[in-house]
Amino acid sequence: MIRTNIIIIGAGPTGLFAVFEAGLLNLKCHLIDSLPKPGGQCAEIYPKKPIYDIPSRTEILAGDLVDKLMEQIEPFQPGFTLGETAQEIQKQADGSFVVITDKGTYHHAPVVAIAGGLGTFEPRKPNLSNLAQWEDKGVDYIIREPEKYRDKKVLIAGGGDSALDWSIVLAEVAQSVTLVHRRNEFRGALESVDKVQALKDQNKIEIITPAEITALEGDKHLNSLTVTREGTSLVRFIDFFIPLFGLTPKLGPIAQWGLEIEKNAIKVDNSLDYQTNIPGIYAIGDVNTYPGKLKLILCGFHEATLMCQSAFRRLYPEKRNVLKYTTVSGINGFDGSRKEAQKSIIKTIE
Repeated sequence: MIRTNIIIIGAGPTGLFAVFEAGLLNLKCHLIDSLPKPGGQCAEIYPKKPIYDIPSRTEILAGDLVDKLMEQIEPFQPGFTLGETAQEIQKQADGSFVVITDKGTYHHAPVVAIAGGLGTFEPRKPNLSNLAQWEDKGVDYIIREPEKYRDKKVLIAGGGDSALDWSIVLAEVAQSVTLVHRRNEFRGALESVDKVQALKDQNKIEIITPAEITALEGDKHLNSLTVTREGTSLVRFIDFFIPLFGLTPKLGPIAQWGLEIEKNAIKVDNSLDYQTNIPGIYAIGDVNTYPGKLKLILCGFHEATLMCQSAFRRLYPEKRNVLKYTTVSGINGFDGSRKEAQKSIIKTIE
């Protein structure tokens, strides 16, 4: 039985930052994630995708953000159960919880924080009769390493942030990039739309709209496809077809835990601490929902902070946490010793 102060289900950016905020309160965390390494989607799906809305960072790659978060929480020595899915949660007589994974690992804590992102998910796929035939043979739904497409002919389909962002990235890597969208208007950030337009003007990206992919052809590997635009068929010879139509999220086992669910997300009380309908269980990050919810990493950081403050009050109702700014209590102001840093970050408790 693994025992800790807070069990965090999900080791994405929000879950990792929760470790930091909990550590400031001298609370120990243990994280459970079905992926084999920390970082969630940022590490597994798009580690090379640039993120632009992290404060103080004009741009940071998703994988680099994970690395920095791991470095930030190192002094607090969190535990990890990786490659296992949180399958069952059992409330104990004293109000604490036992979380059991699909591989039979037991975890016990008085507080559970669900930071499962979008949960389990699968890509939305275009309706093409022979699509499955070319999966992993020229059809990719996730870009993990841009270098795979170095000097290749790539066609991306989609009109959201992922399609725009990856078109921008691959324009500097691939031999050619074609972006196909069924509408003339794109749904992504205006800045990304402007960048794609600029690359088009520089003949670094071909944009075909309004259009859709209607056929795939190849031998042992996909080598061409048909784009239909306003009744006219265009053939493009390619090495890779990457449809980026988003992901279909599923909560998985979490949906069976008695939590209040709305539109495939966990309802929480955002007036105070992001607690669910079960006292002691919180939901932070993309997995939760409340009026005005924004599914942004930076919003998850805020939610994690308030969750940890509430968790401290739940664990130590008789004690008063005196909030100190980290400029006073200290985080990195030490002589290189991580252990000394760990000693310096415990806030005053009266």
